[in-house]
Amino acid sequence: MIKVVLIGSGNVAQHLIQVLLQAKNVDLVQAFARNQSHLSHLLPEEKITSDYHKITEADLYIISVSDNAIAEVSAQLPFENRLVVHTSGSSELSILNDKNRKGVFYPLQTFTKGKEIDFTPIPICLEAGKELDYQLLEKVGTSISQKVVRISSEQRKSLHVAAVFVCNFVNHLYEIGNEICEENKVPFEILHPLIQETAHKITELSPKEAQTGPALRNDTKTIEKHLDFLENPEYKNLYQLLTQSIQHVKKL
Repeated sequence: MIKVVLIGSGNVAQHLIQVLLQAKNVDLVQAFARNQSHLSHLLPEEKITSDYHKITEADLYIISVSDNAIAEVSAQLPFENRLVVHTSGSSELSILNDKNRKGVFYPLQTFTKGKEIDFTPIPICLEAGKELDYQLLEKVGTSISQKVVRISSEQRKSLHVAAVFVCNFVNHLYEIGNEICEENKVPFEILHPLIQETAHKITELSPKEAQTGPALRNDTKTIEKHLDFLENPEYKNLYQLLTQSIQHVKKL
């Protein structure tokens, strides 16, 4: 059994705790949280600590905290030459303190508190300073997911930027669409089939091939009608920027 300590109590940390508790060949021996009550619904009291000096010995220490806190947390760990990894998509391997062996265990997915998620299809992006450490991370990764990939810090940075575009920005557009529907007394649920088909299409076509709409067709009358309809200047500007971007890509 691979002994694991999870350091953190936020969104990603809680999802990892839940899946690691169910994983074969992995023993989640302890979790660290500054506020132990944040994890009391997931683990018994004796498995949670808020004291760095009481962190138990393990094969792997997973730091799952905000990007800004990774360096500070890794520096406070009171041991040396053990395998310590972070779960950040945008932080380099080098952000971890040099006193321990380093790695990255990055699950490429959006996590929402209280929303259960199946880890099986989630890509687990791995990086390690030593090959033996990578092999250990690979074993932990395959215990929770069917897709484990070796990704460098630079590749992971590009993936994280891409993820912001396809997830966070897209969700913000859903929020705008929902607001427009609510203001005009139209149920947002009517758009669900359209959203689902749009997402499904890019599993079979490239995003460029799947693109449709008035911007692609250069349907200037429809575009002008939409711009006239939009009263919020930020939304109007965003509509124009996205229209121009689609038309620019079309020309490439």
